[in-house]
Amino acid sequence: MNNRIDTAAVEALWNDALAASWHGPPVWFHGDVAAGNLLVVAGRLSAVIDFGTCGVGDPACDLVIAWTLFTGDSRTAFRAAVDLDPAMWARARGWALWKALISLFDMDVAPALTEVNLRIIEDVLADSAAAARPDTSPRR
Repeated sequence: MNNRIDTAAVEALWNDALAASWHGPPVWFHGDVAAGNLLVVAGRLSAVIDFGTCGVGDPACDLVIAWTLFTGDSRTAFRAAVDLDPAMWARARGWALWKALISLFDMDVAPALTEVNLRIIEDVLADSAAAARPDTSPRR
């Protein structure tokens, strides 16, 4: 499986995430915004549940859903709606990478989840590469 992950790109993304450290005031974060923790009624978000990992600090961890829940146009729309600075997105990519890597190497992960985590890693790496190009950097 190691040959399927660009380890140099992973290391670069991780270093970028660490360099973009949070210097804002501490804010509440959920810590595990995932499809299973979002309740939807009639196609609209009605509740967020499972606050077992909530805390106070950097809210970038809650943006992981940009890669775990959204793809393509929905990810673009989410990012535009949230409208945060590039440093926040760099940290969010780091969180998404960490979550996918740790889930990928969990001994109990099913093959289908392995493919999902590999897709998340590929998407996060592609987003990082796009953010590094001046012509594709998000507006802010």
